[in-house]
Amino acid sequence: MTAELPFEEDRTERAGEPSLVVDVDGYEGPLDLLLDLARRQKVDLHRISILALAEQYLAFVEEARALRLELAADYLVMAAWLAYLKSRLLLPEPPKGEEPSAADLATALALRLRRLEAIRAAANKLSARERLGQDVFARGAPEEIVAGARPVWEAELYDLLAAYAQQRQKRVQGHISVGHRVVWSLVEAREALQRLVGEAGDWTELDSYLTRYMASHGLPVREMRATVQASALSAMLEMVREGVLDLRQDNAFAPIEVRRRSARPEGLPFVKDAS
Repeated sequence: MTAELPFEEDRTERAGEPSLVVDVDGYEGPLDLLLDLARRQKVDLHRISILALAEQYLAFVEEARALRLELAADYLVMAAWLAYLKSRLLLPEPPKGEEPSAADLATALALRLRRLEAIRAAANKLSARERLGQDVFARGAPEEIVAGARPVWEAELYDLLAAYAQQRQKRVQGHISVGHRVVWSLVEAREALQRLVGEAGDWTELDSYLTRYMASHGLPVREMRATVQASALSAMLEMVREGVLDLRQDNAFAPIEVRRRSARPEGLPFVKDAS
Protein backbone atom coordinates (compact mmCIF):
# COMPACT_ATOMS: atom_id res chain seq x y z
CA MET A 1 0.00 0.00 0.00
CA THR A 2 1.07 3.46 -0.72
CA ALA A 3 1.76 5.85 2.10
CA GLU A 4 -0.78 8.56 2.73
CA LEU A 5 0.15 12.10 1.89
CA PRO A 6 0.34 14.42 4.90
CA PHE A 7 -2.25 17.14 5.25
CA GLU A 8 -1.63 20.77 6.13
CA GLU A 9 -2.09 19.92 9.81
CA ASP A 10 0.78 17.41 9.61
CA ARG A 11 3.00 20.02 8.00
CA THR A 12 2.40 22.45 10.83
CA GLU A 13 3.17 19.76 13.36
CA ARG A 14 6.47 18.88 11.62
CA ALA A 15 7.49 22.51 11.20
CA GLY A 16 9.87 22.27 14.13
CA GLU A 17 11.71 19.21 12.75
CA PRO A 18 15.03 19.87 10.95
CA SER A 19 14.85 19.43 7.18
CA LEU A 20 17.43 19.57 4.39
CA VAL A 21 16.55 21.19 1.05
CA VAL A 22 18.92 20.73 -1.92
CA ASP A 23 18.35 22.90 -4.99
CA VAL A 24 19.90 21.79 -8.30
CA ASP A 25 17.85 24.20 -10.39
CA GLY A 26 20.88 26.46 -10.57
CA TYR A 27 22.29 24.21 -13.31
CA GLU A 28 20.81 24.40 -16.78
CA GLY A 29 21.72 20.83 -17.62
CA PRO A 30 24.28 18.04 -17.21
CA LEU A 31 26.91 19.87 -19.24
CA ASP A 32 26.45 22.93 -17.06
CA LEU A 33 27.04 20.79 -14.00
CA LEU A 34 30.14 19.22 -15.57
CA LEU A 35 31.46 22.66 -16.46
CA ASP A 36 31.02 23.81 -12.86
CA LEU A 37 32.80 20.72 -11.56
CA ALA A 38 35.66 21.33 -14.01
CA ARG A 39 35.99 24.90 -12.77
CA ARG A 40 36.29 23.62 -9.21
CA GLN A 41 39.37 21.67 -10.28
CA LYS A 42 40.91 25.01 -11.35
CA VAL A 43 42.45 23.50 -14.47
CA ASP A 44 42.35 24.41 -18.10
CA LEU A 45 39.63 22.73 -20.11
CA HIS A 46 42.24 21.72 -22.67
CA ARG A 47 44.07 19.70 -19.96
CA ILE A 48 41.09 18.54 -17.91
CA SER A 49 41.03 15.04 -16.42
CA ILE A 50 37.87 13.42 -17.71
CA LEU A 51 38.31 10.56 -15.24
CA ALA A 52 38.41 12.91 -12.24
CA LEU A 53 35.49 14.86 -13.65
CA ALA A 54 33.43 11.69 -14.05
CA GLU A 55 34.19 10.67 -10.46
CA GLN A 56 33.02 14.08 -9.17
CA TYR A 57 29.83 13.89 -11.22
CA LEU A 58 29.01 10.39 -10.00
CA ALA A 59 29.70 11.48 -6.42
CA PHE A 60 27.29 14.38 -6.87
CA VAL A 61 24.57 12.04 -8.15
CA GLU A 62 25.09 9.60 -5.27
CA GLU A 63 24.91 12.45 -2.76
CA ALA A 64 21.68 13.65 -4.33
CA ARG A 65 20.21 10.16 -4.11
CA ALA A 66 21.24 9.90 -0.47
CA LEU A 67 19.22 13.05 0.21
CA ARG A 68 16.23 11.43 -1.53
CA LEU A 69 16.37 14.07 -4.26
CA GLU A 70 14.73 13.15 -7.56
CA LEU A 71 17.05 14.10 -10.42
CA ALA A 72 16.02 14.88 -13.97
CA ALA A 73 16.40 12.20 -16.60
CA ASP A 74 19.18 14.13 -18.36
CA TYR A 75 21.33 14.02 -15.24
CA LEU A 76 20.82 10.28 -14.86
CA VAL A 77 21.64 9.67 -18.52
CA MET A 78 24.83 11.69 -18.16
CA ALA A 79 25.71 9.75 -15.00
CA ALA A 80 25.28 6.43 -16.80
CA TRP A 81 27.32 7.64 -19.74
CA LEU A 82 30.13 8.91 -17.48
CA ALA A 83 30.15 5.60 -15.61
CA TYR A 84 30.54 3.83 -18.93
CA LEU A 85 33.30 6.26 -19.95
CA LYS A 86 35.08 5.72 -16.62
CA SER A 87 35.06 1.98 -17.10
CA ARG A 88 36.42 2.38 -20.62
CA LEU A 89 39.22 4.62 -19.36
CA LEU A 90 40.21 2.27 -16.53
CA LEU A 91 40.00 -0.99 -18.44
CA PRO A 92 42.48 -1.99 -21.11
CA GLU A 93 41.73 -0.82 -24.61
CA PRO A 94 39.65 -3.45 -26.50
CA PRO A 95 40.41 -4.37 -30.06
CA LYS A 96 39.55 -1.69 -32.54
CA GLY A 97 36.01 -1.92 -33.78
CA GLU A 98 33.26 0.35 -35.03
CA GLU A 99 32.75 2.05 -31.67
CA PRO A 100 34.94 5.07 -30.82
CA SER A 101 37.69 4.62 -28.33
CA ALA A 102 37.60 5.92 -24.77
CA ALA A 103 40.16 8.61 -25.63
CA ASP A 104 37.96 9.84 -28.48
CA LEU A 105 34.94 9.97 -26.19
CA ALA A 106 36.90 11.91 -23.58
CA THR A 107 38.18 14.32 -26.22
CA ALA A 108 34.63 14.88 -27.54
CA LEU A 109 33.37 15.57 -24.02
CA ALA A 110 36.19 18.05 -23.38
CA LEU A 111 35.39 19.75 -26.70
CA ARG A 112 31.74 20.13 -25.73
CA LEU A 113 32.75 21.62 -22.39
CA ARG A 114 35.05 24.14 -24.09
CA ARG A 115 32.28 25.06 -26.53
CA LEU A 116 29.86 25.59 -23.64
CA GLU A 117 32.45 27.77 -21.91
CA ALA A 118 32.83 29.91 -25.06
CA ILE A 119 29.05 30.27 -25.40
CA ARG A 120 28.79 31.31 -21.74
CA ALA A 121 31.52 33.93 -22.16
CA ALA A 122 29.84 35.37 -25.27
CA ALA A 123 26.47 35.46 -23.49
CA ASN A 124 27.99 37.29 -20.52
CA LYS A 125 29.56 39.88 -22.84
CA LEU A 126 26.23 40.44 -24.59
CA SER A 127 24.44 40.78 -21.26
CA ALA A 128 26.99 43.33 -20.06
CA ARG A 129 26.35 45.61 -23.05
CA GLU A 130 24.03 48.60 -22.76
CA ARG A 131 20.41 47.90 -23.64
CA LEU A 132 18.15 50.16 -25.66
CA GLY A 133 15.33 51.49 -23.52
CA GLN A 134 17.08 50.57 -20.27
CA ASP A 135 20.63 51.96 -20.35
CA VAL A 136 20.48 54.06 -23.52
CA PHE A 137 17.49 55.72 -25.18
CA ALA A 138 16.72 56.72 -28.71
CA ARG A 139 16.48 60.39 -29.61
CA GLY A 140 12.76 60.12 -30.41
CA ALA A 141 11.05 61.64 -33.43
CA PRO A 142 13.53 63.11 -35.91
CA GLU A 143 13.52 66.88 -36.12
CA GLU A 144 12.52 68.48 -39.36
CA ILE A 145 15.38 70.12 -41.20
CA VAL A 146 14.47 73.59 -42.39
CA ALA A 147 16.55 74.62 -45.37
CA GLY A 148 16.60 78.29 -46.22
CA ALA A 149 18.54 80.41 -48.67
CA ARG A 150 20.39 83.32 -47.17
CA PRO A 151 21.75 85.80 -49.71
CA VAL A 152 25.27 87.06 -49.19
CA TRP A 153 26.01 90.42 -50.76
CA GLU A 154 29.54 91.21 -51.78
CA ALA A 155 29.99 94.86 -52.74
CA GLU A 156 32.42 97.70 -52.22
CA LEU A 157 31.81 101.31 -51.25
CA TYR A 158 31.61 102.37 -54.90
CA ASP A 159 28.83 99.85 -55.58
CA LEU A 160 26.87 101.12 -52.58
CA LEU A 161 27.18 104.76 -53.67
CA ALA A 162 26.24 103.90 -57.26
CA ALA A 163 23.09 102.09 -56.11
CA TYR A 164 22.12 105.01 -53.89
CA ALA A 165 22.67 107.52 -56.72
CA GLN A 166 20.54 105.41 -59.07
CA GLN A 167 17.63 105.40 -56.64
CA ARG A 168 17.90 109.15 -56.08
CA GLN A 169 17.99 109.76 -59.83
CA LYS A 170 14.78 107.77 -60.31
CA ARG A 171 13.02 109.96 -57.75
CA VAL A 172 14.26 113.22 -59.28
CA GLN A 173 13.36 112.24 -62.82
CA GLY A 174 10.05 110.73 -61.85
CA HIS A 175 6.99 112.13 -63.63
CA ILE A 176 4.14 113.15 -61.40
CA SER A 177 0.80 113.24 -63.15
CA VAL A 178 -2.37 114.64 -61.66
CA GLY A 179 -5.58 113.18 -62.91
CA HIS A 180 -8.01 115.46 -64.70
CA ARG A 181 -10.87 116.51 -62.49
CA VAL A 182 -14.12 117.63 -64.01
CA VAL A 183 -15.27 120.95 -62.50
CA TRP A 184 -18.64 122.62 -63.05
CA SER A 185 -17.93 126.24 -63.83
CA LEU A 186 -19.86 129.21 -62.43
CA VAL A 187 -21.11 130.06 -65.92
CA GLU A 188 -22.72 126.63 -66.27
CA ALA A 189 -24.21 126.92 -62.79
CA ARG A 190 -25.70 130.38 -63.55
CA GLU A 191 -27.27 129.13 -66.77
CA ALA A 192 -28.86 126.21 -64.93
CA LEU A 193 -30.22 128.50 -62.18
CA GLN A 194 -31.61 130.95 -64.73
CA ARG A 195 -33.47 128.06 -66.34
CA LEU A 196 -34.78 127.14 -62.87
CA VAL A 197 -35.96 130.72 -62.33
CA GLY A 198 -37.84 130.65 -65.60
CA GLU A 199 -39.59 127.36 -64.76
CA ALA A 200 -40.36 127.64 -61.04
CA GLY A 201 -42.63 130.35 -59.70
CA ASP A 202 -42.87 128.87 -56.20
CA TRP A 203 -40.28 127.60 -53.73
CA THR A 204 -38.21 124.71 -55.16
CA GLU A 205 -35.53 122.61 -53.45
CA LEU A 206 -32.15 123.29 -54.97
CA ASP A 207 -30.81 119.72 -54.47
CA SER A 208 -33.71 118.03 -56.23
CA TYR A 209 -33.44 120.41 -59.17
CA LEU A 210 -29.68 119.88 -59.49
CA THR A 211 -30.14 116.08 -59.37
CA ARG A 212 -32.67 116.20 -62.20
CA TYR A 213 -30.44 118.55 -64.16
CA MET A 214 -27.39 116.25 -63.87
CA ALA A 215 -29.43 113.20 -64.87
CA SER A 216 -30.92 114.95 -67.90
CA HIS A 217 -27.53 116.22 -69.12
CA GLY A 218 -25.65 112.94 -68.55
CA LEU A 219 -23.35 114.22 -65.79
CA PRO A 220 -21.94 111.61 -63.35
CA VAL A 221 -23.70 112.21 -60.06
CA ARG A 222 -21.11 110.59 -57.79
CA GLU A 223 -18.05 112.28 -59.32
CA MET A 224 -19.56 115.77 -59.90
CA ARG A 225 -22.02 116.12 -57.03
CA ALA A 226 -19.63 118.16 -54.85
CA THR A 227 -18.51 120.56 -57.61
CA VAL A 228 -22.10 121.05 -58.86
CA GLN A 229 -23.36 121.96 -55.38
CA ALA A 230 -20.44 124.34 -54.71
CA SER A 231 -20.75 126.13 -58.06
CA ALA A 232 -24.56 126.32 -57.82
CA LEU A 233 -24.38 127.84 -54.32
CA SER A 234 -21.87 130.49 -55.44
CA ALA A 235 -23.95 131.40 -58.53
CA MET A 236 -27.14 131.48 -56.46
CA LEU A 237 -25.65 133.93 -53.94
CA GLU A 238 -24.56 136.15 -56.83
CA MET A 239 -28.08 136.12 -58.31
CA VAL A 240 -29.60 136.90 -54.90
CA ARG A 241 -27.30 139.90 -54.66
CA GLU A 242 -28.50 141.03 -58.08
CA GLY A 243 -32.14 140.70 -56.99
CA VAL A 244 -33.04 137.87 -59.31
CA LEU A 245 -33.64 135.08 -56.77
CA ASP A 246 -35.00 134.61 -53.30
CA LEU A 247 -33.75 131.81 -51.06
CA ARG A 248 -34.62 130.38 -47.69
CA GLN A 249 -33.48 127.65 -45.26
CA ASP A 250 -35.80 126.93 -42.35
CA ASN A 251 -33.28 125.20 -40.06
CA ALA A 252 -29.62 124.35 -39.93
CA PHE A 253 -28.75 121.66 -42.48
CA ALA A 254 -32.27 121.89 -43.91
CA PRO A 255 -32.77 121.87 -47.71
CA ILE A 256 -32.17 125.18 -49.48
CA GLU A 257 -35.18 126.43 -51.43
CA VAL A 258 -35.17 129.10 -54.18
CA ARG A 259 -37.79 130.99 -56.24
CA ARG A 260 -37.94 133.80 -58.74
CA ARG A 261 -38.13 137.20 -57.10
CA SER A 262 -41.35 139.06 -57.82
CA ALA A 263 -41.25 142.64 -59.26
CA ARG A 264 -41.56 145.60 -56.82
CA PRO A 265 -41.67 149.37 -57.16
CA GLU A 266 -38.28 150.94 -57.57
CA GLY A 267 -36.92 152.52 -54.40
CA LEU A 268 -38.79 150.27 -51.95
CA PRO A 269 -36.65 148.10 -49.72
CA PHE A 270 -36.79 144.35 -50.34
CA VAL A 271 -38.60 142.38 -47.66
CA LYS A 272 -38.04 138.63 -47.60
CA ASP A 273 -41.19 136.57 -47.75
CA ALA A 274 -41.65 134.71 -44.50
CA SER A 275 -44.12 132.23 -45.95
